Amino acid sequence: MAVLRVRGRALPDGEPVDLYADGDRWTDDPVPGATLVAEGWLLPGLVDAHTHPGAERVGLPLDEETLRADLRGHLDAGVALIRAPGLAGDGEPPAWFGRDPDSPRAVHAGPWIAQRGQFFDGWGRRPSLADLPDVAAAQAARTGWAKIVVDWQPEDEVMPVEVLREAVARVHAVGGRLAVHSQQAAGGVVAVEAGVDSLEHGMCLDSALLPRMAALGMALTPTLAAINQSLARRLASPDDAVRTGSYVQGASAHGGLVAAAAEAGVTVLAGTDSRPHGRVAGEVRAMVAAGVPSHQALGAASWGARAYLGLPGLVAGAPADAVVYDVDPRDDLGILDHPRAVVLRGRLVRGRSLL
Repeated sequence: MAVLRVRGRALPDGEPVDLYADGDRWTDDPVPGATLVAEGWLLPGLVDAHTHPGAERVGLPLDEETLRADLRGHLDAGVALIRAPGLAGDGEPPAWFGRDPDSPRAVHAGPWIAQRGQFFDGWGRRPSLADLPDVAAAQAARTGWAKIVVDWQPEDEVMPVEVLREAVARVHAVGGRLAVHSQQAAGGVVAVEAGVDSLEHGMCLDSALLPRMAALGMALTPTLAAINQSLARRLASPDDAVRTGSYVQGASAHGGLVAAAAEAGVTVLAGTDSRPHGRVAGEVRAMVAAGVPSHQALGAASWGARAYLGLPGLVAGAPADAVVYDVDPRDDLGILDHPRAVVLRGRLVRGRSLL
């Protein structure tokens, strides 16, 4: 296989780099005859940290053809790594998931874990509260992550903090990490009190908890663009109860919460949680519109998210992923929709060589 070369200014620091793909690792040792595939502003691949590929509608089983198409949508947008905190069906993807040369790297949390009587029909597991910590630990032992739904409908009971705290302890004991779904204020309190690793959505979270989240190293994946879209639909409803309900109140305040989280030092991750796949650039722009500095918002979808998920950036020895733009994307967020080149696992998957 031909050795690929990229050069330019690499974010987050903007320093000049000249890198060669030695298989699936970057090296800065020059390789004679390497093919220069892109030159410009380089990011170490985009990341969608909250996506559920593989099913066209809620409740449907995982479909391999749909999964491949969804992952291709991510890759075409420059996404080289995804995290799926919950997968359709039984949550067991095909063996090629995350390894296929034509789809992004991937980590996942298997099926959602919820309380009985909650969550979407056809998806997830619903063990007893007594068994839930063990179920979460077993999942994390298999895939590195587990995902728990701590609150669902406003009238539903929030998961008891002692159960969630035990789940965190069990998951950490096997070397895993725990993500939780929360869109209720009480659920956010329980999640922070239990010390989970990642809070998904986090709508209605009390901003007073943000310093505690930062101190714990807890990430927030706000899925802001998806919540903004849902808010717009509700505001356009002719039903007064829909337009003024508790969801509208929480969603209306969500952008301010995301900006406050970034300012407080919370690790913020970009995630789309919506179809079609490959729209993480929209999440970056939604964060910036809410008041998150563009450098931080871009990091939430690139180098910061990769670091949180255990992958280094554009340095020698790092995985050979990169997305290249003609201008600094921090100055022109629209350029995120138009990558010059995408390199994954040392292969050019979008763009053409320059020489």
